[in-house]
Amino acid sequence: MKRDVGTADRIIRIAAGLFLLFQATINGQIWGYIGIVPLLTGAIGWCPLYSMLGVSTVCGCSGGRCESKHQEGTL
Repeated sequence: MKRDVGTADRIIRIAAGLFLLFQATINGQIWGYIGIVPLLTGAIGWCPLYSMLGVSTVCGCSGGRCESKHQEGTL
């Protein structure tokens, strides 16, 4: 499994997962147990849906330098 969930995306997933689980346990909202999915994908840094769609939110930065995949003048 190649990591495809970036740092900001992981934080959001973990926070959303914890909130939904909180709703499930404290307020008895059964749908809140769906929070397990974003919590786990945020914790391990891999999302099966992202893999199927070829999406990645991981930055290609290393050593303080980012390499852009886009050529100048293109969108």
